[in-house]
Amino acid sequence: MTAHETSSEQPKGAAERVRTYTLTGGRTRARHPLRLDTVLRPGPGRPGPGLPPECQEIVALCREHQRSVAELAGLLARPAPAVRVLVSDLLDADALALSLSAAFTTDENAARVPSDQLLLAAVVGLRKRFPDAVSHLRAG
Repeated sequence: MTAHETSSEQPKGAAERVRTYTLTGGRTRARHPLRLDTVLRPGPGRPGPGLPPECQEIVALCREHQRSVAELAGLLARPAPAVRVLVSDLLDADALALSLSAAFTTDENAARVPSDQLLLAAVVGLRKRFPDAVSHLRAG
């Protein structure tokens, strides 16, 4: 091995980190507050042309059956934060939708309260409908 070959080698995993960075466009946070146990189903829309091929894979996997963010990350062999960013993009494109297993749960006082999934779906819907609302709140 020559000195040139040694200097051009990258540490194992470095290329994968760069690929993940470009996959998400350098973003590290999803636009929507997705949890690892958030369950997704296909939506009426389609991934846009500017989205990476992994987005097509995510939608195809969700067409087979509903999947959680954690399951998608495992199947794609990608870090969960990167998958959250991609799923968030797909939610904005209506290519995915949140699945509600139960809209309400019962708390310790036997009162019906909205489930975490219902509240998350409401947040996603509001952010899609009013995309500039959050940025105005932060500026104020």
